[in-house]
Amino acid sequence: METVNAFGLACPKPLMMAKAKIDEGARELSVHVDNEIAVKNVSRLAEKYGLNVAVETIEGGWSVNFSEDDRSVAAAAAPAAAPACTPAGCGYAVFIGKDHVGEGDPQLGYNLMKMAIYTLSESEDVPASVLFMNSGVKLVAGDEQQIIDSVNKLIEKGAEVLVCGTCLDFYGLKERLKVGEVSNMYDILGRMQEAAKTITL
Repeated sequence: METVNAFGLACPKPLMMAKAKIDEGARELSVHVDNEIAVKNVSRLAEKYGLNVAVETIEGGWSVNFSEDDRSVAAAAAPAAAPACTPAGCGYAVFIGKDHVGEGDPQLGYNLMKMAIYTLSESEDVPASVLFMNSGVKLVAGDEQQIIDSVNKLIEKGAEVLVCGTCLDFYGLKERLKVGEVSNMYDILGRMQEAAKTITL
């Protein structure tokens, strides 16, 4: 089993190192990381490729181990449900980079954002991805129940919700995240690249 030493590296670097090895053909891989966000992101990468994932504690951190068997090969080969695609990409993404809409009165901007997320959750045409960055992460780590309920409803309808882990750490909110998956710049940009269009709120 090949080993990738990503100790001391913040995401997305461990993720990108692991992906490079997978792209080279590695299917038996041990990625050593020293932070929990990297554990989650690297594990999600393996699952995306249909690989088995096992996490074990090692000195100084964790070893995220990838492996492949007949079931994982079948899972990787199985066609996944996907949003409607055009030559430009698949579905649409919503990027939320702040906790308000527009500029002006802060309370009005916050209320407009709350209303926008609610409206999205009530739509029949939900986004493929909802992406929270910078102060936008405060929305999914805050105490406004309507926002949490709306985002949960989006997930129930099939939207993927990714939340910037670096941003959560910066604002001291990692332990308060209510909904969504802790993610990284690599995955968030990837979802925008894959989308037919991106709406920025």
